[in-house]
Formats: sequence, C-alpha cells, structure tokens
Amino acid sequence: MESLLINPEIRIEGKEDYDQITKVNNLAFNQTNEGILISKLRETNKFVPELSLVAELHRKIIGHILFYPLDIISGVKRFEILSLAPMAVLPEFQNKGIGKKLVIEGLKKSQALGFKAVVVLGHPEFYPKFGFELASKWNIKPPIEVPDEASMAIELVKGFLNDKTGLIDYPAEYFEAF
Repeated sequence: MESLLINPEIRIEGKEDYDQITKVNNLAFNQTNEGILISKLRETNKFVPELSLVAELHRKIIGHILFYPLDIISGVKRFEILSLAPMAVLPEFQNKGIGKKLVIEGLKKSQALGFKAVVVLGHPEFYPKFGFELASKWNIKPPIEVPDEASMAIELVKGFLNDKTGLIDYPAEYFEAF
C-alpha cells in the first residue's frame, strides 16, 4: 500500500538538479564514483541530456538514471548503442518501484530518440523484467571481466543485435571514475 503513495514525476534533469543527482548516487552506492562519472559524462560531446532522467517527489530528487551512447566494436565496424549506467535511488526509497519507473521511461525515451539497443552491467534479477537478455546471446562482451549473467542487452529495434557480435567500447570516463 505504501508504494501507491510514492508516485514521483520522471523528467529530464536540469542544471539545478546536478548537486541532488550527485547526492542520490553517492548515497545509493555508498561511494562517490558514480557521481563523478555522471559529471564527467555530461562534459562529453556524446552526452544526451534527454537521457539523463530524475525521479522527483515533492521537489526532491529521489532517483536518477543515465543512458549514454557508446559503441560495439565488431571487427572494423562500430555500431552505436546505449549503456544504462548508472541508475540510483535514495536508500529510503529503494524497493518501491522508483527504479522500475526510471528504466521504463528511459527505454521509451531511448527508443523515441532512435537508439536501437541498450546494454547494462547489473543485477540479473532486476533487468530481465524489462526484456534484457544475456549479452552473450549475441556474443557481445564487456571489456572487463564480469559474470555472464550480469552483462545484459535489450533490442529496442527487433533483430538489431543479430549481426553485432563484438566488444562493448566504454569510454575512458567509465574507467576513470572507478
């Protein structure tokens, strides 16, 4: 019953939200890496402001999700996709459906902007609810060692990943923040 009372507005971040977004990520992950990563990604020319979403409740940011363009390297070819990372919800609002709302809205916006697939390194119990499958199904691999079940992908355009075998090319900012 309590979760019915928590119905945040999901909207695109504004500059006035930056400090609160950093705080949400720092508290959710109990470290500063994700907040630093988001700040660095905002400074790049690939950053898409419409894909950095916040969950706002009573003028307070309680959640954040970022989708960031990157490539799959397949031989000499590169295919642009999105990475879902990071996603954070304030600890006191976790397990109340806020992350779910952020993912659903983010995937809708990603598709509306013409992106064809999204990858995520995350919890194998959470992301399959939205249609994410093992990235290894398409022989897509992250550049770091992670359990197979934690590397997932979703096609926003059916069949897009069928011939995109390769390595996910995360930008340097992802590695610098960790």
